[in-house]
Amino acid sequence: MAPARLLIIDEHDTVREALEARLDADTGLEVVGCTGCWRAGLQEAERLKPDIVLLETKRADGEGLEALRCLKAQCPSASVVVLTSYPDADEEGEAIAMGAARYVLKDIDTPQLVREIQAVVRS
Repeated sequence: MAPARLLIIDEHDTVREALEARLDADTGLEVVGCTGCWRAGLQEAERLKPDIVLLETKRADGEGLEALRCLKAQCPSASVVVLTSYPDADEEGEAIAMGAARYVLKDIDTPQLVREIQAVVRS
């Protein structure tokens, strides 16, 4: 089975780079792109056609849920996993209602994050 194709959108450079290294290292996932700008991420999602988009919603611009809405509208075949710094029940409910497949915290360990992503791919 081909590895699931993953696009990472997170505005924090060090987090994004760490995620790419963690998830592209023999996990059965292929990181096909990374960006900090959600608008660039939307363009990349349209071009690259990833299976999964890992999206940080706690953004300085306050547009994390808008990014999710646009991703689901313009790239409906990509599943979106929200990866966030701290829990927010209201945001989680809204993200799930908008079509996010999962809502997970950034402090998750790599094996569990891979399991969450692979569960989305299998569903």
